[in-house]
Amino acid sequence: MPFPAAYFDDMYRVDDDPWGYRHRWYERRKQQLTLAVLPRERYRHGYEPACANGELAALLATRCDVLLASDLSGKAVRAARERCAALPNVGIEQRVLPHEWPDAQFDLIVIGELAYYLDADETAALAGRACASLAADGTLLACHWRHGFADGLQSAVAAHAAFDRCTSLVKLVHHEERDLLLDVWSKDARSVAEHEGLA
Repeated sequence: MPFPAAYFDDMYRVDDDPWGYRHRWYERRKQQLTLAVLPRERYRHGYEPACANGELAALLATRCDVLLASDLSGKAVRAARERCAALPNVGIEQRVLPHEWPDAQFDLIVIGELAYYLDADETAALAGRACASLAADGTLLACHWRHGFADGLQSAVAAHAAFDRCTSLVKLVHHEERDLLLDVWSKDARSVAEHEGLA
């Protein structure tokens, strides 16, 4: 990964919530939007790479029987473990992605604010590993900031295009705003209503 753990550790040295996940309305709204677009109410085994300080992980845990979350930064991992300490279904690990993708199958993968820190080859590897570990009834969600920033190696659109190239996936949701891009893919093309026999 182009950015070493120390890059993010330095951010957490100053503030355990460097992006304002707890207090910024933009971030809290994005978390609620993420939960709202998930096509299933419950998931067996979820994974959130790049979990930062665990704010979204704590919310995803309410929808998952088991949730694994990980981050490159040791300081982020410690903050996430503190945030999720009261949630017995959540495990937090330190992992360098895409190279240390967990050897497991997931029916929910949520990739947020990660891919533009990777170059195109690493994003392709990330997408490949996510697709390969997604269960037949699984959901893959990606959400990224659309504005350019100094450390971003690619745009949100370019990053999401890597997931579009996974031929086993069907896009269920495409949500685009000036600030963010959010997409949901699945190996199961049925809509929420079709799952419930309403359509």
